[in-house]
Amino acid sequence: MKLHPNMIDGDWVEGAPAPNRNPANPAEVVGLYARGTAEDAARAIAAAKAAFPAWSRSGPLQRHEVLKTAAAEILARKDELGRLLAREEGKTLAEGVGETVRAAQVFDFFAGECLRLGGEILPSVRPGVGVEITREAVGVVGLITPWNFPIAIPAWKLAPALAWGNTVVFKPADLTPGCAWAIVDILNRAGLPRGVLNLVMGRGATVGQTLLDSPDVRAISFTGSQGTGRRVAEASIRVMRKFQLEMGGKNPMVVLDDADLDVAVEACLNGAFYSTGQRCTASSRLIVTRGIHDAFVDRMKTRMAALKVGDPLDPSVQIGPVVDEGQLGVDEGYIRLGREEGAELIGGDRLGGDGYFLAPALFVGATNAMRVSREEIFGPVASVIEAADYDEALAIANDTEFGLSAGICTTSLKHATHFRRNAEAGMVMVNLPTAGVDFHVPFGGSKGSSYGSREQGRYAAEFYTTVKTAYILA
Repeated sequence: MKLHPNMIDGDWVEGAPAPNRNPANPAEVVGLYARGTAEDAARAIAAAKAAFPAWSRSGPLQRHEVLKTAAAEILARKDELGRLLAREEGKTLAEGVGETVRAAQVFDFFAGECLRLGGEILPSVRPGVGVEITREAVGVVGLITPWNFPIAIPAWKLAPALAWGNTVVFKPADLTPGCAWAIVDILNRAGLPRGVLNLVMGRGATVGQTLLDSPDVRAISFTGSQGTGRRVAEASIRVMRKFQLEMGGKNPMVVLDDADLDVAVEACLNGAFYSTGQRCTASSRLIVTRGIHDAFVDRMKTRMAALKVGDPLDPSVQIGPVVDEGQLGVDEGYIRLGREEGAELIGGDRLGGDGYFLAPALFVGATNAMRVSREEIFGPVASVIEAADYDEALAIANDTEFGLSAGICTTSLKHATHFRRNAEAGMVMVNLPTAGVDFHVPFGGSKGSSYGSREQGRYAAEFYTTVKTAYILA
């Protein structure tokens, strides 16, 4: 089987092979991918540093053409790449293709941003002096991405980093190197100069730590767990670099008595269980007011029973496997814990077959004090928490250390408007799943979910550029 090597300074560099396995059939090896060493990561950082002066001063049309070419190839290969994504991560084929299309859209958007670079010219308060305000690239950027969106999240970090003239060392999740390798191969062939984009696959303890320890890495964008995010922050403070953290959520979906029950149930099913619940924006706390609570639970139970869990390449399947055996064990541990805490369990059975298949699990009679309602599980597990009214539901929604996404299902303009303003989250959804965002608008949360400026859209410039103010005597 072909070994997929790392990319360092424009060359493909081999390393110790590691198998990439299909969670729907762990005996199937999707591909062999090279594990990089600390020395590989150090060479990649040095290459990116050497390439930075020329790339950061390159013309906007050069960067535009690279990103536009990459976007076109990703879109043309959406079925192939979507299938690869489904095989290595476990998303359904439809979700994998959809994520691939989104990655193409992200590159296309930032190709346009290359040509929309702007600044300001202002008069000084001093006569005869002009002021010019511009944005410049930060330098070498380290990108550390998770396994749950293995092509979309790399796209929304890589595209703005390159568009604004940064050079990159990219460390993808160890569980899903296939999509990362494909996207780097596409960008390399699209015309990136040597050293501008470097891919070092491998363990966080070696590759990731080398990025954290290097003072030559001037910014790090990380998506993953809170614990690792704190280590990124601590290491970055030591060398005074910029850092951007996205660290998960325990997202509430409030369902009020006046909600359209069909809309509410479908939004909750999608948000809680699609993508196997492995989304930082998943609806893991369903906060339902008393008048609609029983009808909501009955309808959810019926709809959950109709969901088909299985091989993600089967078009009739709606939910694929958990990503690996370790995550499956975490999910099952929380399911046991929820029952021990006194909640009633609907679903949550380990399913047959060779893969890591788990039926969606819904806890009824949960409280917001339970650990299953406080801690991010990152699987198809959600809690139903009953509230007396809107005010109590809002208080429960905000009673969390996280603040990524929050949703409400209601036909009341008054409550929808109040919730949008008072929900303590970076993103708010009304009559929509908490998961599912657009590529051209900012993404990010508050409290323990995020740190630093927003990702995606034009707001990404806040992280990937620095502002320079120049004074000119006429």
